[in-house]
Amino acid sequence: MKIDVFESCANINNLLLNNNENEARNELIKLLDVCKQNNIEYNELINYLIREVGLYPYMDFETSSWQEQYVYNAFKVNVGTDEELTLHREQSLLLQKLLNGKNIAVSASTSFGKSFIIDAFIAIKKPKNVVVIVPTIALTDETRRRLYKKFAKEYKIITMPDAELADKNILIFPQERALTYINTIEEIDILIVDEFYKAEFDDEGRTSALLKVILELGKKSKQKYYLSPNISSIAKDNQFTKDMEFIPIDFNTVFLEQNERYKESEVDKNKELLEILKKYSSKTLIYCGTYNNIDIVSQYLNREIPQKNDTLLDSFSDWLIKNYSKNYTLAELSKKGIGIHNGKLHRSLSQIQISLFEEKKGLDSIISTSSIIEGINTSAENIILWANKDGRPKLNIFKYKNIIGRGGRMFKHFIGKVFLLEKPPEEKPIELTLPFPEELLSSIDEAKFEQDLTREQIKKIKVLEEEMDNLLGEKVYKKLIKQHALQTMDHELHRDIITDMQNNSKEWNGLAYIVSSDVDNWDRMLYKLLKFCGGAVGTEYVNMVSYIKAISNNWSKPIPDILSSFNNLSTEKYFHFEKFVTFNFAALLNDVNVLQKYCLRENNVDISPFVFKLSNAFLPKIVYALEEYGLPRMISRKIQNSNIINFEDENLTIHDVIVKFNGIGFEIMKSKIQDIHPFETYILEYFYNGITANN
Repeated sequence: MKIDVFESCANINNLLLNNNENEARNELIKLLDVCKQNNIEYNELINYLIREVGLYPYMDFETSSWQEQYVYNAFKVNVGTDEELTLHREQSLLLQKLLNGKNIAVSASTSFGKSFIIDAFIAIKKPKNVVVIVPTIALTDETRRRLYKKFAKEYKIITMPDAELADKNILIFPQERALTYINTIEEIDILIVDEFYKAEFDDEGRTSALLKVILELGKKSKQKYYLSPNISSIAKDNQFTKDMEFIPIDFNTVFLEQNERYKESEVDKNKELLEILKKYSSKTLIYCGTYNNIDIVSQYLNREIPQKNDTLLDSFSDWLIKNYSKNYTLAELSKKGIGIHNGKLHRSLSQIQISLFEEKKGLDSIISTSSIIEGINTSAENIILWANKDGRPKLNIFKYKNIIGRGGRMFKHFIGKVFLLEKPPEEKPIELTLPFPEELLSSIDEAKFEQDLTREQIKKIKVLEEEMDNLLGEKVYKKLIKQHALQTMDHELHRDIITDMQNNSKEWNGLAYIVSSDVDNWDRMLYKLLKFCGGAVGTEYVNMVSYIKAISNNWSKPIPDILSSFNNLSTEKYFHFEKFVTFNFAALLNDVNVLQKYCLRENNVDISPFVFKLSNAFLPKIVYALEEYGLPRMISRKIQNSNIINFEDENLTIHDVIVKFNGIGFEIMKSKIQDIHPFETYILEYFYNGITANN
């Protein structure tokens, strides 16, 4: 391909002279892509233009003039690695504000490079306590892996609830876990909230928990740094960002090339999808929106895409068959270079697929729900929007921008190709107003936040207090809230449970049965408790109860054996049930256990041992925790059987076990595990990579 570099540079320079920097930056990124494709060396003019648009990391030091070389070095910072890295102009601006002690809320694109700023702040400022709030557990581990490598020798990296604090700590939590530390941590040097827009725009009803964390931990924080994409403004009169400077940044490091295929008449989405995959062999993310759409696309591609005959992927497929099911869709798709990502998969399985996606010869494509954008920071050259919905509702602009923002990657893909097979949401300015949700009013201490609340809000809190005082006794509910004893933030649910306990106390006598070792005694009480979950369970009460009883032997019974005990339980449904019982149902039972002490009084029984088992899927606590670190339960079982580490030791903490793993080392661990599957060597190496600090 022929290109007149000088003419392209002249056009870019004219755009700069006309104060059109964004378009100039886009044209420059396109030029850099052409240079990469054609092995064209950057000349001094290209390096000069790179400096002018602020993309300093892209400069070629060897071919730059001394002026550009000076800028390249001037913007180098310590980000916790052996070698200092060069920040781009806007990164440097934000870092300087943070180092000056400013509280800032930032709106920036997905490709902005926010991680460098956090890492540089920690490396330079060396704060004592850092709290990072992320939207998902998957993103918790990705953040942990990055920070562990850089800072584990100086800081205790905490991602699990109830871990003891050290002298210097970096705590990384989704909002629900952060609530457990509100009464534990006394002082925070910096509170970082990622995907801050979820404090108002969240489809899963988690805004109240996030806002409570922001309120409670914000009061203890010397400094705050909130990050979000695609916000045009933040309402000035809200309680959550009133002391913060809002900085909207329109600065891209890659160019997104959008192909609006949906505008073509009578588009067959599946045929279009197949055509794109055949034409572009580079890494591709396929957004499908719903579990049902994932099934549709999976079945279609399974028919149309041939197997790759790749040793690594064939080994992965064989491992899936042995440890999940021979009928598991992913086992067949993976042999064709296709993965599946959603929020219900075992956490380690999601991580393993992302690792394979990052491999040059690993997975080529991943079919996904929004979990791919909220759970990880991976990128691809191609993004395909197969559906414009996120479950029932239309895709909102935040998720849409997040999805297409995965296209391209600094130094790897200057241009990200976005293929729209359905119409995207309309782009319009979005202001965060951050209203105070009613659920939050029932779970905060109005005296503590009196200055942050309106008279109407204080009045509502007092009405709620009076209602709960009449049911539980004076100040009892308020005390439970202050102690963070209740895991759900649903005042109405708590009221319904209390009322039922008081009106039908005899029916609650069966609570004693669910701490019994005889699972056949659990049925009646499980049915009763599941009814408080309402629509979350739907019509699946019988299957859910059967599932809970079946996994009570989860540690010693392989998943294929559990699945075979049901007439028709798919691997996907198994994942769905496990996520529900370990998160939603366990939280409900925790609150039941707390409230029954005040309602049943003489006949109450402590069911916390059952709640503990349920929240860990009836696995040893450490085994369940290690799945977040990328180690599947099947390998933990083999390590246990090989007498290498005793995961059944109830005193073992996650930090203890990481020390044990590092003390043994990857090579010795691999050699000691009996009957290790070839693919488990790959998994084990991935796991060790996430628990090993840089030298």
